[in-house]
Amino acid sequence: MEFKGHQKSSFIDYPDKICTVLFTGGCNFRCSYCHNSDLVYNKGEIIAEDYIFHYLDKRKNMLDAVCISGGEPTLHDGLYDFIKKVKSKGYLLKLDTNGTAPDKLNKLIVDRLVDYVAMDIKAPIDKYNRITNANTDIDKIIKSISILKNSDIDYEFRTTVCRELLAKEDMLKIAEYLKGSKRYYLQNFKDGSTILGGENKLSSYSREILREIEEQIKDYFEIFKIRN
Repeated sequence: MEFKGHQKSSFIDYPDKICTVLFTGGCNFRCSYCHNSDLVYNKGEIIAEDYIFHYLDKRKNMLDAVCISGGEPTLHDGLYDFIKKVKSKGYLLKLDTNGTAPDKLNKLIVDRLVDYVAMDIKAPIDKYNRITNANTDIDKIIKSISILKNSDIDYEFRTTVCRELLAKEDMLKIAEYLKGSKRYYLQNFKDGSTILGGENKLSSYSREILREIEEQIKDYFEIFKIRN
């Protein structure tokens, strides 16, 4: 398993835990608001497994968990075996995914190899292809959502929102579809030089509008928050 990025420690990626974050290269989506454009195109130097496991052994007493993000981690055939090795060292494991590989996701859950999954919900079902700029198999997205909602592990759904791509009605439609889930987060778009669609092309929502949405949907979930 090869990686293209490593954040040595994070206090926000795994709730209430200190984790290290590993980034895989390559993605099957081309969301214009994505802030990891280099990872989407699989750019950057390769970080090998040997380095990662050496780091994990050294930080055993300082880290609680490993988060695997991307890109899209489930595109990599070596993911299962890599996670199995990480778990054998006693770490909690969090996976970030876009939900396009429900069978792989389900196997990791059934085999007790993931402790927390964060799944990005890109859009209402009828707008997925337009927002992801990809020919998305919607049935796989729906299946992944169902797997997580019916699992006994910790999970969250999250949606990045910008004014040019998702309207208030879209956010309400997503929330209605996900109603009853453990956690749902709206992530307000942040511009920058690494945005896939280009800097200064997209814009964030005002706090006031997001608060209005929060008042309408916060009771749909055990936990709902807006991330700025």
